[in-house]
Amino acid sequence: MTNKLEMSAGKLPEIGASQIALLEKLCNATAVSGDEHEVRQIVLEAVKLIADEVKVDALGNVLATKFGRSDKRVRVMLAAHMDEIGLMVVKKHEDGVFEFVRVGGIDERQLPGKPVLVGREHLPGVIGAKPIHLTTAAERKNKIDESAMRIDLGPEIGEKVKPGDRATFATRFELLGPSIRAKALDDRFGVATLIELLKHAPDQIDLLAAFTVQEEVGLRGARVAAYALDPDMAIAVDATPAYDLPPWDDEDENDRYNTRLDAGPAIYVMDFGTIPDRRLVNWLVETATQDEIPYQLRQPGGGGTDAGAIHKVRSGIPSVSVSVPVRYAHTAASIARLDDWANTLRLLHAALGRVTPNLLVGERRG
Repeated sequence: MTNKLEMSAGKLPEIGASQIALLEKLCNATAVSGDEHEVRQIVLEAVKLIADEVKVDALGNVLATKFGRSDKRVRVMLAAHMDEIGLMVVKKHEDGVFEFVRVGGIDERQLPGKPVLVGREHLPGVIGAKPIHLTTAAERKNKIDESAMRIDLGPEIGEKVKPGDRATFATRFELLGPSIRAKALDDRFGVATLIELLKHAPDQIDLLAAFTVQEEVGLRGARVAAYALDPDMAIAVDATPAYDLPPWDDEDENDRYNTRLDAGPAIYVMDFGTIPDRRLVNWLVETATQDEIPYQLRQPGGGGTDAGAIHKVRSGIPSVSVSVPVRYAHTAASIARLDDWANTLRLLHAALGRVTPNLLVGERRG
């Protein structure tokens, strides 16, 4: 007898109450780059009875493998990063006031007045800045620099905080009709999706799930994970900014990224770090078309995913990215649609079921 849960690869995965509860738990956890402990513990608990092998490497990546049962199996790596953007406390002042630096890509204009949680005890604080009553006309014309802001925890709670502690936004997960509002949907969407795909892994592949660290500060965990797993191909599962609001000004044509809510998963054709293998792009598009799954192509633009590091490992790994579109990425709260997440899961599950050794035979296209 086995002590592992038996999952049916043929059963379609769904987004239901248990999946939403897991996503909520993941989003409310704190895992600023370099201190992914909380999310790592959630992942380990979720995959221990699903995967055939589970390892934590020297950088803190969780590598979970589900072996297939057929001959000539393709080794498919799926990567989703556990870390999130946030802050690091760097210097203490009197009365529990702390200087900080940003960890990952955060627009400092988003920070003043935001409530935060500091350290592994989730100590409550607020990002303070000079109030408008005390600013000059010249100061109000310029954005507030990071060096002019502080995290204020008060004298008593501040005694529990030390330089190096991370801080994250205090936003709590909430369902808003068909939408989700939360911090860190980038990339807790990917983490929750990988867990679900492990439960429903097809038999003709070895599914190599990499829950990576330090993506937001340079794709560091993905490089190490890809070297260790040595896959035949890879998919980065992430979140991407949706740019679908009315134009911000007369010259703004709303065409950057070209992704939007309610249009399904975004399949990448190019980003700042990767030009995906066109064979994999076509495979995803053909799967979506055949199974009538809505999808969109993420047009060339900035940003990037773990694929930017994975595709350059060893002798090169054919890679592609698929993301759930979210509004207000890298801020205190993002908005996304449940249906877009569900269709991302559907597309990846259906596509994995169509992987054969012939997928990567012949010259790379594109």
